Amino acid sequence: AFFTVNNRWSAEIRPLTCSCFCCTRADSADASQQTKLRHFGDVHCVMMGTVKANRPVILTFPDVGLNHKSCFETLFNHEDMHEIVRHFAVCHVEAPGQQEGAKTLPAAYPYPSMEQLSEVLPGVLKHFGLRSVIGLGVGAGAYILARFALNYPDLVDGVVLININPNSESLMDTVTSKITDWTYTLPDKILANLLGKEELQTNQDLVATYRHYITATMNEANVSQFLRSYSNRSALEVERPVPEGNINVRTLKCSSLLVVGDNSPAVEAVVDCNSKLNPTKTTLLKMADCGGLPQVDQPAKVIEALKYFIQGLGYLSSASMTRLRSRTASGSSTASFDGPRSRAHTDELQRGRIHSHGAEEKRGRARTDISMESVSTVNQSVSKSTEVAC
Repeated sequence: AFFTVNNRWSAEIRPLTCSCFCCTRADSADASQQTKLRHFGDVHCVMMGTVKANRPVILTFPDVGLNHKSCFETLFNHEDMHEIVRHFAVCHVEAPGQQEGAKTLPAAYPYPSMEQLSEVLPGVLKHFGLRSVIGLGVGAGAYILARFALNYPDLVDGVVLININPNSESLMDTVTSKITDWTYTLPDKILANLLGKEELQTNQDLVATYRHYITATMNEANVSQFLRSYSNRSALEVERPVPEGNINVRTLKCSSLLVVGDNSPAVEAVVDCNSKLNPTKTTLLKMADCGGLPQVDQPAKVIEALKYFIQGLGYLSSASMTRLRSRTASGSSTASFDGPRSRAHTDELQRGRIHSHGAEEKRGRARTDISMESVSTVNQSVSKSTEVAC
């Protein structure tokens, strides 16, 4: 196996127990690297920025039908994101055959499962010499990063999971998928997975843009295999710890930020995922007037939440951030960002001020309105973030 940098140099890389690596290094936005896995195919990666010895790298994984550009470019090109990327290197990872302009995978190639794709990531970290990461995933990418964090908690400082579905497909989902295979084209199926019904009906510019991304930049045969693999995923099998019950259940040990638009097709799945995670380490951000792609629809608000989340991990303490509002419900913090429409029932709060509703507390379901800056403080007190020099 060899590691190449834009065909300028190469060095031998030791194979892992179940896969070997062959990558090209990327030091600019246009350069890329590819990781060849003997059993799992080619995982395409793009490394941007300089890795800092005392902090993690932001590792991204896009949804089915998207590559790192169509999924994350709007977010990372936003001016508010510059403050983050100035402090953190970014590693974009794409599943086999999902990068822009990818060649069709061989007919006999067995596409990796979601579990196998999550097992690729420790090797990617080892290859680049990364101690830990902050995961940022959307849809299928969020599922993969969540499974990675479950199996390798020491390698993950925190995860930001957009549109995550922790469950396997139900029988009804499987039947519906079979029917859509006969009646819809692949781009239509992908769009229905990415965008809400309202967006599909009213935002024709967005629909046309992402239809173009799917048909012009993606290899549809490869996308179909990735979609099939995602559809066949198993449930994450996570369980919320109960204070007076079993506290040693399987759950994410790192801090987690779950993000979903209130018009997203993934709303129910994300809320369900929130109910299964540790409430002291999980924040649910449900964004108002937002569709299926929050990082595209409202990038500034996603970045603001990301800044507070990273600050809660012990980084970006000096970042300049405006106050945001959040609501904590049922023991986990749920942030609500107001969109264009007015929400008269939401009051502007002073920094760190907490309003407890006594009646609900007596029922054991405390609802608390707090500033987002308070959320970062809470996260910092319950999450462990260690700065280690390489």
